[in-house]
Amino acid sequence: MYNIDQKFPDFSLEIYDPEKDDVGKITISDFSGRWLVLFFYPADFTFVCPTELVDLQRRYDDFKKLNAEIVSVSTDTVHSHKAWVEMEEILKGIKYKMAADHNGKFSKDLGIYYEESGKSHRAVFIIDPDGVLRSVQIVADAIGRSVGEIFRQLKALDFVRKNPGHVCPASWDEGAQTLIPSIKKAGKVYKDLK
Repeated sequence: MYNIDQKFPDFSLEIYDPEKDDVGKITISDFSGRWLVLFFYPADFTFVCPTELVDLQRRYDDFKKLNAEIVSVSTDTVHSHKAWVEMEEILKGIKYKMAADHNGKFSKDLGIYYEESGKSHRAVFIIDPDGVLRSVQIVADAIGRSVGEIFRQLKALDFVRKNPGHVCPASWDEGAQTLIPSIKKAGKVYKDLK
């Protein structure tokens, strides 16, 4: 199970690396010192999922600039990942690693496994460079997620990590005003948000 602001559980997953066209293994310690975005999706060879994965690829360089790595995860095998990337035209050029939770154990541990289908739900876990979980998003399987919003959250999390004492108001984006909480500001936040 997971808890926000607590160490993320250790894991070991087989991955397909489209850049190297090879398989390997990853653990949480492989990402020490970097942000990690674990992007769970229900299945290869589906309909909404490839649109999400290509959206991730479009922003991949932006994530890398924030010292973040993306790993997509489904309950498919690495062989299925490879075949899907090769067959689905919009997935050509995917560079991030694709993890295989083919027995569903990791998804079950995280509470996102859907027993009836044997698939994980659409979920995103953002883990900080110290291995601490900072954000979780789970949505209905029928809708795709906004990678722009995931990236905005990562920027906000990175900002408050580097600027202790600051908090980011709703819809905050890079360059926007932040707040410094104080009992004297309670009930008067509007004064700081001019």
